[in-house]
Amino acid sequence: MSDRELSCNSAGQFMDRGRMNQNGVVQPLLTDLYQITMAYAYWKSGKTDDQAVFDLFFRNNPFHGEFTIFAGLEECLKFLDSFHYSESDIEYLRQTLPEGIENEFFDYLGNLTARDVILYAIDEGTVAFPRVPIIKVEGPLIIVQLLETTLLTLVNYASLMATNAARYRMVAGKHVKLLEFGLRRAQGPDGGLSASKYSYTGGFDGTSNVLAGKLFNIPVKGTHAHAYITSFSGIGELKTRLLRHKTTGITGDLLEHAIKHRQALSHVLDVSTEESSEGELAAMVSYAIAFPDGFMALVDTYDVKRNENDNQNDKMKRKSNMIISNNVAPTSSCKNGHKLCTSTSKPTYPELLKPNFISKFCKINGVYNSNVNRTCSNGSAIKIAQDNGNDFVSLIEHINEVVQIQTSNAIKNNNHKASNIKKTRRSVTPAATLVNKHNLIYSPKNPSNASDTLVTWNLPKYVEKSFRSGLLNFSAVALALYDFGFYAVGIRIDSGDLAYLSCLARETFEKIAERFKVSWFNKLTIVASNDINEDTILSLNEQGHKIDCFGIGTHLVTCQRQPALGCVYKLVEINGQPRIKLSQDVEKVTMPGHKNAYRLYSADGHALIDLLQKVTEMPPAVGQKVLCRHPFQESKRAYVIPSHVESLYKIYWQDGKIYQKLPTLEQVREKVQISLKTLRNDHKRTLNPTPYKVAVSDNLYNFIHDLWLQNAPIGELS
Repeated sequence: MSDRELSCNSAGQFMDRGRMNQNGVVQPLLTDLYQITMAYAYWKSGKTDDQAVFDLFFRNNPFHGEFTIFAGLEECLKFLDSFHYSESDIEYLRQTLPEGIENEFFDYLGNLTARDVILYAIDEGTVAFPRVPIIKVEGPLIIVQLLETTLLTLVNYASLMATNAARYRMVAGKHVKLLEFGLRRAQGPDGGLSASKYSYTGGFDGTSNVLAGKLFNIPVKGTHAHAYITSFSGIGELKTRLLRHKTTGITGDLLEHAIKHRQALSHVLDVSTEESSEGELAAMVSYAIAFPDGFMALVDTYDVKRNENDNQNDKMKRKSNMIISNNVAPTSSCKNGHKLCTSTSKPTYPELLKPNFISKFCKINGVYNSNVNRTCSNGSAIKIAQDNGNDFVSLIEHINEVVQIQTSNAIKNNNHKASNIKKTRRSVTPAATLVNKHNLIYSPKNPSNASDTLVTWNLPKYVEKSFRSGLLNFSAVALALYDFGFYAVGIRIDSGDLAYLSCLARETFEKIAERFKVSWFNKLTIVASNDINEDTILSLNEQGHKIDCFGIGTHLVTCQRQPALGCVYKLVEINGQPRIKLSQDVEKVTMPGHKNAYRLYSADGHALIDLLQKVTEMPPAVGQKVLCRHPFQESKRAYVIPSHVESLYKIYWQDGKIYQKLPTLEQVREKVQISLKTLRNDHKRTLNPTPYKVAVSDNLYNFIHDLWLQNAPIGELS
């Protein structure tokens, strides 16, 4: 065993780090160089016996919110337990530090441990607020200085990640499952493991990260990728088609059953079997045979998202052909009152960009307003298309946008009868909400009165039918599995309009459940992924989605809305004397001295205010009036009569050992939700949350300002 795998326990003996399940990267050299150079300067100055107190806190809540979840404490305690410079560490420092450093200092470092350190902290998983220290470290100046960077790196990301996860949990609601899918997008392996651990702490239900599951006992979830579906091109590639019945043990052909069910389902779902993918069916049958009790399939492999990755020229050709195949042809043979047109020859793509075609397109589709025609025929539409890589669908969307604006204005400016207006409004299909999300094709009604024209959108066949191909194949395989005594789990949607597609999937399952008398189809799980963030879930909630579970990766693990929490570690006392850091920025002025923190609760059980006091003060009492003051604004003060008082700090490390029984990860996870319930809803809302109050006692307020005046220089005017 190498010295890197060893750590020092409270008795000065070495033990295997693996027994504590500690990250081997977390060690004394995981620090900034200036911590070690300061340690030498302290040592050189004879400060080895000085006693210091440091506060670890943050100045602002993350993500524009008004709360933070404290996490990372267990890792801090493991670090203290294993703190010891190995022989190879000392040798490296001899080579790295500037010449002239005395050998006795390296001997001093080699014998340094954390047994004389006392660490106070709030419970891990507790809601925390700015300026209230979440950790206090007391002990010999040199050792507590050397702890700074490592403690910060262990707390900063952990707390940020747990807070981010807790926010996702709140917006998703308690009945929707949340899975962390971020390993491939995380900042390296350690970032991926930390993200899995602390997203679970914050309220997620599982992870795709297998190693995190092993290390932290987190439920591991996952199905398959698009690659599995696309690896099959047809049913002829199936090497195994047989499956043994779950209860009878009789072997049968699962593919044969799936094909039979697919034929019956095609009539119910109005999807031709010829339009469904044989390769997709083969892949699903194969996966169902491998996992008959856990069959969950990806159903959007051949959706529009896949088309977007194709060669640009093929993309243009496919889209332009799709437009033409929907009976939009640049000819004058179309007659007014008829949307459908035919042409013996389809135009080439460059011809589609010509102004005369654009104008004819408008006329063909019932756009008679002269302002619209001028807009359609001018160069702006062509420029829009060219700016988008000659994307004809973008051009069509531009035309349609103009059409909607102009026709809407026309309706407003004309005095129509209420019945006509109602009739016109009915012409807008529900799919209209999908505009600009799935390259929907303009397909208006063609009323005789141009002022009655409103835009009606239809979901293109290559989107709807492709997605429904996945639903058809999945449902067929699910019913086939049921023939063998197994129950499918559900589907995953990884692209497209998640609200619309989830509703379509749920409607499909309900239709199948009723038609085939399989009530369990109503309960099939719909999982959605695809670059989901907090705002996405809020939007989906507003749209009435039918999603049961979200798989969230990039935005969760990278905390894209705020990449760092900004915890700091400040000296507040040395040898019993308070220390204050002054700044023109009041936010950066520290609160000096050794302090205690209390959380005061109102009569309704909600947390009302956090109060900081000097350690020499008596704690606030229930039912007794307490003067709470803003630390830096004299006029902001209030009396509080608490119905319950909670002392926030416990000693977690003392005499070289962990002083409290550490909770399990499950218990910390429960603590997060319990702590969040103590906050009023207005503190937790996503939009303009009410700031939570943090105050100091009257005694501490006067102490801070007296010390401020003593240390602030007096200017001179001349």
